[in-house]
Amino acid sequence: MEVKDKKIGFVFTGSFCTFSKTIPKMKELIKKGAEVIPIMSFNSYNMDTKFGKAEDFINEIQELTGNEIIHTIQGAEPIGPKRLTDIMVVSPCSGNTMSKLAYDIIDTPATMAVKSHLRNNLPVVIAPSTNNGLSRKCC
Repeated sequence: MEVKDKKIGFVFTGSFCTFSKTIPKMKELIKKGAEVIPIMSFNSYNMDTKFGKAEDFINEIQELTGNEIIHTIQGAEPIGPKRLTDIMVVSPCSGNTMSKLAYDIIDTPATMAVKSHLRNNLPVVIAPSTNNGLSRKCC
């Protein structure tokens, strides 16, 4: 799929250990001519972890995209009605966010962004990132 001139909503959720691998992928989309609209879940926007400070990630993402991060439910709700995005990418998508999306639980900026975007029957790309192997145990 050609991404030049596409508006891509890029949602970060709480899988902080993968931010260092996810941000370069976002950068590639920008280099290919996409406009990236960054969105962060409550936790990814507010929590400092052993993988980095939230403020550092926020500054890096906003500098790369040239856009303010959407980080509230109220900020994410207009995505669909205003047709702000052509594609929505959720990367990394934590198991928590995947579960909420599967059961239509809309209580974070991340889940609201996806729900609002889907009102326009447009594609969503989910890149799972979970430490528990999606709760499946083998043997």
